[in-house]
Amino acid sequence: MTSDCLIEIGTEELPPRALLSLARSFANLMQTALSDADLAPAAVEVFATPRRLALLLRDTPPRQADQVIDKRGPALAAAFDDDGNPSRAALGFAGSCGVEVDQLERRETDKGAWLYFSSTQAGKSLAQLLPELLAAALGDLPIPKRMRWGERSDDFVRPVKWLLLMIDSEVVDAEIFGLRSANRTFGHRFHAPGALEIPAAADYESLLLSQGLVIASFEKRRDAIRHMVEQEAARLGGMAHIEDALLDEVTALVEYPVAVCGQFDIEFLQLPAEVLVTTMQENQKYFALFDSDGALLPHFIAIANIDSRRPEVVASGNERVIRPRFADAEFFYTQDRKQGLDAMRFRLDSVVFQEKLGSLGDKTARIIRLAKYIASLTGGDQDLVRRAADLCKADLMSDMVGEFPKLQGLMGRYYSQLQQEDQSVCDAIEQHYWPRHAGDQLPRGAIAQSLALADRLDSLIGIFAIGEKPGGDKDPFALRRAALGVLRIIVENELPLDLRDLCQVAADGYFKKIEAAVVIDDVIDYVFDRLRAYYQEQGIGFDLVEAVTYNRPGLLHDCDRRIRALQEFQNHEAFTALAAANKRIANILKKQDGPAAKVDQKLLSETAEKQLYAQLLELGDGVAKQFAQGQYLQGLEQLAELRPAVDLFFDEVMVMVDDNSLKNNRLALLDQLLQSFRLVADFSRLQS
Repeated sequence: MTSDCLIEIGTEELPPRALLSLARSFANLMQTALSDADLAPAAVEVFATPRRLALLLRDTPPRQADQVIDKRGPALAAAFDDDGNPSRAALGFAGSCGVEVDQLERRETDKGAWLYFSSTQAGKSLAQLLPELLAAALGDLPIPKRMRWGERSDDFVRPVKWLLLMIDSEVVDAEIFGLRSANRTFGHRFHAPGALEIPAAADYESLLLSQGLVIASFEKRRDAIRHMVEQEAARLGGMAHIEDALLDEVTALVEYPVAVCGQFDIEFLQLPAEVLVTTMQENQKYFALFDSDGALLPHFIAIANIDSRRPEVVASGNERVIRPRFADAEFFYTQDRKQGLDAMRFRLDSVVFQEKLGSLGDKTARIIRLAKYIASLTGGDQDLVRRAADLCKADLMSDMVGEFPKLQGLMGRYYSQLQQEDQSVCDAIEQHYWPRHAGDQLPRGAIAQSLALADRLDSLIGIFAIGEKPGGDKDPFALRRAALGVLRIIVENELPLDLRDLCQVAADGYFKKIEAAVVIDDVIDYVFDRLRAYYQEQGIGFDLVEAVTYNRPGLLHDCDRRIRALQEFQNHEAFTALAAANKRIANILKKQDGPAAKVDQKLLSETAEKQLYAQLLELGDGVAKQFAQGQYLQGLEQLAELRPAVDLFFDEVMVMVDDNSLKNNRLALLDQLLQSFRLVADFSRLQS
């Protein structure tokens, strides 16, 4: 028999941006705790609303299984004297177990005969263990700032108002946060504020909806909001702009969502659409609407937490609120246009980027220098690169970006277009922030790519040089994202750029401030750490990446070619055998004092070693040429022809013979074979 267990923590309004992660962490902690206690539920249903965190643990064992506990005592030889009388050791062991010596078991083991005591410990019930496990899970929740309330010392993310704890239809007696557990919950704050009794754990979700007007499931509430927003948008002749982050936040703000449509003055459409959308999303949590041509419509959809009898009044209230927000944005836009980007650029010199690294103006000067160097390697126009780099951070001084930081770069593009800069300059100002997040689009063109790389590499080198390398969850300068951006821009655009060379030029830009060159290796290692994660997300094994990047090659796009060739070569019938052979060779050579000498053909005496050497010579130039041209898969497929010769060599040739000249010559042959493969990767690092 199994039971359904229901847990609900009722609170004051929980922080919306943390609600989903709190609920998932709560579920994981409880599931782990129950599994460790041999009470693992078959499934866990998670519920989260602004006023509650709840779990329904399906088909949970009602109690632990009984445990047989064996205690080993002294060896028989030490437990009794020659007359068979128990020694002090035997008497002491029996006393510690609470029995007489003759009640102990004599047991033969592979280490001799011993005294044993066996007992059965009855398992505890779920009802006994649940309060303790729950209290521990709540205490372990990842809550950055905990609150205290009343006169007690308890703390939680928000004050706790009620505690529901049930197994099937029975209340589990517990006291947490000074509250006694019950089978009582509370419905919607306005529509059904009274207490609701839950007759059985399995009835929780349906009863809370039918009588409490609360959609307890976060996922079901989110799906309902998405559906009603899309439905209302279609009714208004548009398409809703629904970002996942906004949808999650709105879902976390309501328990019973109701869509409310509103409109705003058409005159505001003269502002950039992104400004209006950001205002609606950031300030009011509204969903914007676009027509089929991608033009913003003068409508919005809000999600209310109340089903009003006069929805037009609710809509009117939302319309009154959004108008001054748009008016503020219009004012910011007008003021920014009056001063222009060049005036904003001048003000960068007075704003600190980082205390030890100088101002934003200093950073801009370093970006100019590094971006021009990168552009010289990728074919970017030097004058345009310099102009774009000079203005790329200027919009940080604008009123609009001051109000909406996420518009940085985008407003720079708008303002540069207004002062009729070259379009490639305008695009680069916006795109040098790309990619902003995982999966985001990359900057397009040599100018934007040069700026994007220069900005990120300058930050990586500078922040590492002052000892502020990211650690744990702390990454205030977003260096993880910067490193991944460098990788993606170089690899996915196949740019012929050497990472070490770029880091050296970036470090040279700090010559008057700090000694930055000493951290180049650390920065390169950090970037390659991100490379592993980058390929792991694509389903490419860690060992393949390590085999190619073990010696930190500078050309990242070439690394990518080799990794993908190696991934495809894994399917070749010779792959496993060649990987094993390389590993064997590497282990043999590792034990030698130094690199083997060049092969002396005259010392080749065995047929197998002669064949291997001849085939290596025959393939050598052609394979090397293919590798030099980046045709790695084709070259590896040719090297795969060596497998029979390699197998025969290890079957018939003894490498470590007494004759040093023969031994060293065979070691040289193995080293030549190993180096042929290492033109692509270190096969000895691959997992078979």
